[in-house]
Amino acid sequence: MTADAPTVAPTTAAEQPTTLQPTTPEPSTPPPAAFGAPWIRSTGDLAWKLIGIGLAVALVFYVVSLVQLVFVALFLALVFTTVLLPLGDLYDRVMPRGLAMAASLLTAVLAVGALVTYVVSSVVSRWEDLATEFGTGLTDLAVLVTDIPLLADLGTPTEWLQDGGAWLQANAGSYLTTAAESAGSIAEGATAVVLAIFCTVFFLTQGDRMWRWVLTLVPEDRHDRWQAAASAGWTSFSGFTRGMFFVALSDGVLAGIFLTVVGVPLALPLSVVVFLGAFIPMIGPVAAIVISVLVALAAKGPVLALVVLIGMVVVAQIDANVLQPLITGKQVSLHPVVMALVVAAGSVLGGLLGAVVAVPLTAVTWAVFSKLRKTPRVPAEVTGRRTGQGTGPADEAD
Repeated sequence: MTADAPTVAPTTAAEQPTTLQPTTPEPSTPPPAAFGAPWIRSTGDLAWKLIGIGLAVALVFYVVSLVQLVFVALFLALVFTTVLLPLGDLYDRVMPRGLAMAASLLTAVLAVGALVTYVVSSVVSRWEDLATEFGTGLTDLAVLVTDIPLLADLGTPTEWLQDGGAWLQANAGSYLTTAAESAGSIAEGATAVVLAIFCTVFFLTQGDRMWRWVLTLVPEDRHDRWQAAASAGWTSFSGFTRGMFFVALSDGVLAGIFLTVVGVPLALPLSVVVFLGAFIPMIGPVAAIVISVLVALAAKGPVLALVVLIGMVVVAQIDANVLQPLITGKQVSLHPVVMALVVAAGSVLGGLLGAVVAVPLTAVTWAVFSKLRKTPRVPAEVTGRRTGQGTGPADEAD
C-alpha cells in the first residue's frame, strides 16, 4: 500500500469559505450648512452674551433701587469694616478679639465726635468776629459789583436784596415742600448710618464665622473658587477704601496748610470740608473749592478769593494726577480713563449714590472676574478624595 494521501472532504455550498469583500460605506447625510460667515456667527454669539450681561446688570440696578436704604447701609458697613479692621487687629495684640473690635469702633466714634466738636466750637468761638468780617467783605463786594458797567444796569445791591426777599416770599410754599422732603431724606440717611454701625459690629466680631456659613450654601467642589474670588474682591475693595481715606486725609492736610498760610478764616474747619468732600467723586472736591472761595471772598475780598481759587485748584490737581493714581489706582487696577467713565455712568444711572459706589463696585467686579478666570475649577472627585469623602483606592480596599 501507498502512503495515505491527505484527503480533502468535499464541501457543500453552505460550507464554502467566505472571503471578506471590501464594503463601501453608505453615504452619510452632510451636516446642515451654517448660516453666514464665521465672523458673523461669532459676532452674533457675542451680541447675545452682551445682551444677557446688560439684562443682568439692569436687574441688579432695579433690585438695588427697591432696597436702596439697605444697600447704602451695607455699603457703609463694609467701608467702616475696612477702615476699622487694621485698628482692631492692632488692639487684638493686647486684648481679646471681640473686645479689640469693639475698642476700634469706639475709637472711631470718639475721633469723629472730637472732630465735629472742634469744628462747631471753632465756629461758635469766632462767630462775632466772623460776622463782622463777613459783613465788611460783603459791603466791599457790593461796592465792587456796583462799579462793573454790565452789572450796574441791573440795580443796586439793596434792590437785589429786596427783589430776592420778594421772590422768596412768593415761592415759600415750594421751599417748605422741599424742606419737608429734605427732612425725610435726612431721616433715611440717619437710619442708614445706624443700620451700618449695627452691621459693622457683627462684621468686625463675627465676619469669619459669617463667611464660613456662606460657604456652606455652595457645593464643596466650588469652595476654593469662591474663597479665591471673595479674597480678591475684598482685597480690591479694602485697598480702594483705605486708599481713598489716605487721599482724603492728604487733601485735607494740604488744604488746611494752604488756607492757614494765606489767612482765610476757619481754615481748619474748611480743611475738614475738603476731607469729607474727597469721598464724593466729582461733586465733593468742587463743592469744597466753592465753599472755600466764598468764605475768602466774603471775609477778605476778591484778591484773596482768587488766590484761594488757584491754590485749591492746585490741590485738586495734585489729588487727581498724583495721589489718586499713586495710591488708589494701584489698588483697583483700573485705568484713570476707565475710572472717569465709570463715575460718569454711575452718576447718570444712580445720581450721587451711583457716582460714589461706581468705582469700588467696578473694581471688585473686575478683581473677581480676573481671579475666576485664572483659578481652575476643582472636580468633585478630587475634592472628595482630598477631604476623605470620595471613593479612592483606600476606600475600595476597605
